Amino acid sequence: MAHSLAMSYAQMGVKRTLLTLVQVNQKHGFDCPGCAWPEGRHRSPAEFCENGAKAVAEEATLRRVTRDFFAEHSVTELAGRSDYWLGQQGRLTEPMYKPSGSDHYEPVAWDEAFSIIARELRALESPDEALFYTSGRTSNEAAFLYQLMVRRFGTNNLPDCSNMCHESSGSALTQTLGIGKGTVSLDDLYKADLIFVVGQNPGTNHPRMLSALEKAKGNGARIVAVNPLPEAGLMRFKNPQKASGVAGRGTKLADRFLQIRLNGDMALFQALSKLMLEAEDADPGSVIDHEFVETHTHGFHDFEKNVRELEWEDVEEATGLPRAAVEETVQDVLGAKSVIVCWAMGLTQHKNSVATIREVVNFLLLRGNVGRPGAGVCPVRGHSNVQGDRTMGIYEKPSAAFLDALRDEFGFEPPRRHGADAVESIRALRDGQAKVFIAMGGNFVSATPDTAVTEAAMRQARLTVQVSTKLNRSHAVAGEQALILPTLGRTEKDGDRFVTVEDSMGMVHASRGRLAPASPDLLSEVAIVSRLAMRLFDQDGVAGIPWERFEADHDAIRDRIERVVPGFDDFNARVREPGGFTLPNAPRDERRFPTDTGKANFTANALDVLRLAPGRLLLQTVRSHDQYNTTIYGMDDRYRGVHNGRRVVFVNPGDLAERGIADGELVDLVSEWPDGERTAEAFRVIAYSTARGCCAAYFPETNVLVPLDSTADTSNTPTSKSVVVRLERHVAAGGAG
Repeated sequence: MAHSLAMSYAQMGVKRTLLTLVQVNQKHGFDCPGCAWPEGRHRSPAEFCENGAKAVAEEATLRRVTRDFFAEHSVTELAGRSDYWLGQQGRLTEPMYKPSGSDHYEPVAWDEAFSIIARELRALESPDEALFYTSGRTSNEAAFLYQLMVRRFGTNNLPDCSNMCHESSGSALTQTLGIGKGTVSLDDLYKADLIFVVGQNPGTNHPRMLSALEKAKGNGARIVAVNPLPEAGLMRFKNPQKASGVAGRGTKLADRFLQIRLNGDMALFQALSKLMLEAEDADPGSVIDHEFVETHTHGFHDFEKNVRELEWEDVEEATGLPRAAVEETVQDVLGAKSVIVCWAMGLTQHKNSVATIREVVNFLLLRGNVGRPGAGVCPVRGHSNVQGDRTMGIYEKPSAAFLDALRDEFGFEPPRRHGADAVESIRALRDGQAKVFIAMGGNFVSATPDTAVTEAAMRQARLTVQVSTKLNRSHAVAGEQALILPTLGRTEKDGDRFVTVEDSMGMVHASRGRLAPASPDLLSEVAIVSRLAMRLFDQDGVAGIPWERFEADHDAIRDRIERVVPGFDDFNARVREPGGFTLPNAPRDERRFPTDTGKANFTANALDVLRLAPGRLLLQTVRSHDQYNTTIYGMDDRYRGVHNGRRVVFVNPGDLAERGIADGELVDLVSEWPDGERTAEAFRVIAYSTARGCCAAYFPETNVLVPLDSTADTSNTPTSKSVVVRLERHVAAGGAG
């Protein structure tokens, strides 16, 4: 925590730091702009983690980016700067416009900015030539208005950050359980007997999860960590909110660490299910929850046949684990009455991610570990309101029921044709099929794959618009015309108005900013959407959509949400209760599964073992400890012993020895694909205890290695976690490197 406080003091000063951090995640404060981990009922005075403090410091910084900055720095120059440098310049303070043919942003009045956008949107031959991206930090109110405006305009082109991270979770869970969310609460975590943490690094990405795991462990839970990399927080957690955690040795969280080969998770869960079936054979009625399977599930026999045919040679090759390790793990499962499986992007960014998550569900269904206390699926989301945005309708493939409710409430016929997701949006820009790109937050260019293709596609746009709090790379990779629209952050006051968010476990609560805005020229996201809509639709006088009132009165927005989105009954009253309220969840609350079959679906998934050619490694992209998504807080990763640098690659010492490469050498990472090779140059090798045959490096630096067309089946998520690469010694320009 000392590290984060030092960063906070540098960005905000001592007084501002203390006044701000005491309001993070408090019932009458503001929601952390970092991750979506829930706060719980009983909150400490310091209900934030190290990365939460860094996120707040970045947003509440005293540094400012003014018109003088843009006069001094051209767009071309900014494009050559690092993500870290751009982020460190401070808060954006006024709308800026890059005219066609210019290499500089210049000040523009808000009214003129909205006129430029409206003019370009109206000039399109079809509404589908516009793309409307959303970051997961957008509030429920802003997201609801944004999708309303977009659909009133006439398109479902609503890509969002879920397309790059948890889309595979939503796809698999919708198919199997009928709801694209998790089925557990924090209380369930505390009641579990066994918790799997798979493909996730909570110490860096969701640090407050570690205190929840510590409490679960104190209640008697066993924890199994499944990851190619040993993650420091799971190995030994020192709780900074406890004196014993700061001064003592900390808590060993993981009772078992399965150092799995990348993309071996499907094989692991199939093998666990196979062993459970065999244990049931040996002692009928002792293992499988037959009553649950017969009453609440569909497809068991096809699943059983598939899993029983699993070959152990394939399991061992896919997982890199000895059979004994899997057999020991199943004993943990058989000894547990309630099991939860948590996961993050380590499971969601492979070609077979959806099938892998379906296998996780199969594993849980066998013993009835869905829809009862202490058991269920727990996809751990990243951005603070990424789940809420989807609930509000930010989705390129909306359900007919949602569109019907929107039509009935607002009196227009929404478009029914599915829109473009993130990958499809890049293709549309590349191919000239889309001409306007508008982003409500985020850093689209740095979050997406195939960097050169993505950047070229963005530069082909007729207009790019970024609604942002801070400078990032997407402002420097601009269309023919470009606008930067600066917005209020989560920490800042918007009069007496507040917004709401939904956390990773379906809790909805209020968020009230406390700081004075960074500039008098900032507008809230709600105001930006409302004013743009008024300008866009001022020629046809849309009845039934009171945009001006929505800007002034957020309660009016919540009244409309209540009538459109299920689960938000009495929204305005319930969200004013301390801690907010929990959205209904049919699998969790009723053991009701709104799937096509009306039951929870077992599935049969073919195991395709990734077999590498000699000399190749499987690369996964990861975050450093001084990073959240594409935001770089610093150049260190002290959990992994990295200081003052990000172009590093972690490789098992045995794999380095086989290749004759020494720790500390510079190498190029070369990925191999049917359409050719891609290279990320000059990475320092770090000998590290990752799984054999695997390596890891930070994104966005390695996004260049992932082709736009390499995506997960069904979800279309980029395959950033299983990239086949070879290491080549780096040769510097003009000589050996």
